[in-house]
Amino acid sequence: MTKLITKKRLSREQSQAQTRECLIQAARQLFVQHGFGGASIRDIAEEAGYSQGAFYSNFPDKEAILLELLRRHMEAEVMQLSSVFATDVLTGDEVLAELDAWALTLHADGDWAMLSIELQLHANRSPAFAAEYGAIWRVHRNALSRFIERLFEHLALVPPAEPGQLAAGFIALAQGLGLQRASIHPDPTGSMIMLFLRGLIASAQVMAK
Repeated sequence: MTKLITKKRLSREQSQAQTRECLIQAARQLFVQHGFGGASIRDIAEEAGYSQGAFYSNFPDKEAILLELLRRHMEAEVMQLSSVFATDVLTGDEVLAELDAWALTLHADGDWAMLSIELQLHANRSPAFAAEYGAIWRVHRNALSRFIERLFEHLALVPPAEPGQLAAGFIALAQGLGLQRASIHPDPTGSMIMLFLRGLIASAQVMAK
């Protein structure tokens, strides 16, 4: 006798979460392929297999999805960096080796470079979007600032500049290299960032005991 396999019915919250995720992934794909301006809400909904009504039940506009993609990328990056300090028993050389391994994965996603371009272009055109865009970047900068402060403390060194300024410098470098990589130069972004970091470490003074 053949046993019937019944598919578990999703709860309302699960169904909504699934719809949101499908819309986000569809929007990401279309933003990369056609640009932010070239992807309509209708296009996104159809690509995800939903109606425009389903889109508006989850997002007020396309900008909300673009910001969500940025937020996810920033949070994932901070989580990866934080994992380096999952234990305090690593030596300075081991910490740098862990960072070297992380750097190899930086901007491995070619689509992200294209999304970065779309984010910056739209921020230049929309003051309201630019304000929300800047708020997410400030959160990311503060998180990187705490990481840099912890890194130099772990190495018993004094940062050569205020950690927030260093974080802003790393963000600008990563962003610029990512955009360059998307258009004209495919060199790895991570290796340049680690070169910059090692230079800062070499110039830092030993922390007073």
